Amino acid sequence: MKKILIKLFFLTLGCFIAAYALETFLVPNNIIDGGVVGVSIMSSYLTGIDLGFFVVVLNIPFILLAYKKMGLRFVIYTLYSVITLAFFIHVCETYFDLVTKDLFLSSIFGGIVLGIGVGTVLKNGASLDGTEILAIRFNKKVPFTVGEIIMFFNIFIFICAGFVYEPDRAMYSAITYFTAYKCIDMVIQGLNESKSIFIVSDKHEELAKRIMEEICRGVTYVKAQGGYSLSDKKMIFCVISRFEISKLKEIINDVDPEAFMAIENVHEVTGRQYNSQNKTPIERQST
Repeated sequence: MKKILIKLFFLTLGCFIAAYALETFLVPNNIIDGGVVGVSIMSSYLTGIDLGFFVVVLNIPFILLAYKKMGLRFVIYTLYSVITLAFFIHVCETYFDLVTKDLFLSSIFGGIVLGIGVGTVLKNGASLDGTEILAIRFNKKVPFTVGEIIMFFNIFIFICAGFVYEPDRAMYSAITYFTAYKCIDMVIQGLNESKSIFIVSDKHEELAKRIMEEICRGVTYVKAQGGYSLSDKKMIFCVISRFEISKLKEIINDVDPEAFMAIENVHEVTGRQYNSQNKTPIERQST
């Protein structure tokens, strides 16, 4: 119950942040977001009906589509988030004023705030945009990826925005969407992006020892075999921060300049790690 309440708190917070961005930066300046929210903004503008009404009504079919693919929990959290967003849209429209009339500032900062709100909702297991659900459902039926389906849908929405408002508002809307997209990634993945390192060296023991002693990171030995020589090798695997890459390169150049190293981005790391506060022996694992 405690975990559920914490999740509901963050879902509510994310919905409020998103509603604040819509009503104090975007909607009054005729700037839209992509997806169902963008369609809802244009529908509200053309009909004069409350924006929150369209946000709920247009999302419901997509939420029902998500049941088989995403599960009941996702559907409940998403339905709660959509209704909460509609409520906060009404609250922000009533009690908060337009922050700025500058279209460029509104598109940039509106996108940032909106991305933080939507990212908070996504990180806690729900969604505010039915187009992602639709893209996931029909991904296997069309020769396009989920990202491409969403992109095509949003391009169509921005083209429509150019006719409903003015062409420049469609361009500002595209800036908002891109900014929000990047902020969503930042919220979900975090700022402390780590790096996974694979090192193949005949001096793996010395390398592993120095990595643990000088960088204070745990390492894992992975059994490997040379494709050309067919000789058995031990590959070193470890996860470090981006600030420790230069130090790692110094160690490798000092111990074995001929060592092979591959670096990949890691967006989330969980579990026990070797560090200066939690010193554990070297971990050896075979895969």
